Amino acid sequence: MSIEIRIEEERDYRNVENLIRESFWNVYRPGCMEHYVVHCFRNDPAYIKELGFVMEEDGVLIGQAMYCRSEIKLDSGETLPAITLGPICIANDKKRTGYGKILLDATIEKAKSLGFGAIINEGNIDFYGKSGFVQAKSKGILYADDPEADYLLVLELKKGYLDGVHGTWADPEGYFCCEKDPEGFASYEASFPYKEKLKLTGQLF
Repeated sequence: MSIEIRIEEERDYRNVENLIRESFWNVYRPGCMEHYVVHCFRNDPAYIKELGFVMEEDGVLIGQAMYCRSEIKLDSGETLPAITLGPICIANDKKRTGYGKILLDATIEKAKSLGFGAIINEGNIDFYGKSGFVQAKSKGILYADDPEADYLLVLELKKGYLDGVHGTWADPEGYFCCEKDPEGFASYEASFPYKEKLKLTGQLF
């Protein structure tokens, strides 16, 4: 088998959004919003095109990852640039087989090569920790919406970049596109085949 990780192209957009929808459906909430977030983020100045990836196996789309610019608001009043990962996903039939870490590690190396200082995202330390992420609060960074959050994670890309840092991080505004434009989201969602929204145990919302 042949695995390729490459930059997303316009011809990939719809397939990527469908992959994300299938991967996140009913996971964190009834239905999902992540596919619309990616759809909107491509036109957001914070989106980093050079870190928008697709993963293919034998020419078939099986994964995607995107990053955007964000910042840490320091207690001093200054800001420290960072980048934020997500959504990142793997096709349902390929999950828990190692593909996710392969994709994540490849994107981390690319982000390093582009000179970014740190990655911040929300996620499971059991997965992200294998690629070097630690709890953000251990580096002096608190989540603005939940200061005690263990799920806010950070990876230093430049040695010493986070030395002496104390501040807070908040979700980039682009992640709230569904709440800001519910009618646009509803119209967009209607363009996909119908899927039943279910309230399941373990969902966050």
